[in-house]
Amino acid sequence: SLRRITKQCGISRHITFHCARHTYATMLLTYGADLYTVSKLLGHSNIATTQIYAKLVDQKRREAVELIPAL
Repeated sequence: SLRRITKQCGISRHITFHCARHTYATMLLTYGADLYTVSKLLGHSNIATTQIYAKLVDQKRREAVELIPAL
């Protein structure tokens, strides 16, 4: 069904279940969900695994701030 959905959306790139999980985790953290909750939702037994997603979100935030020229 994932192939069907991506085709309906006009996405030609190969999307896997892992991509969907990654997007889910990243979006939860981006919108303010706490790390512990995201960890439990993903079924991670070790919170360090979930921290990988948090580092990605932090990096994107830094990149966004750096878009503003120095005053």
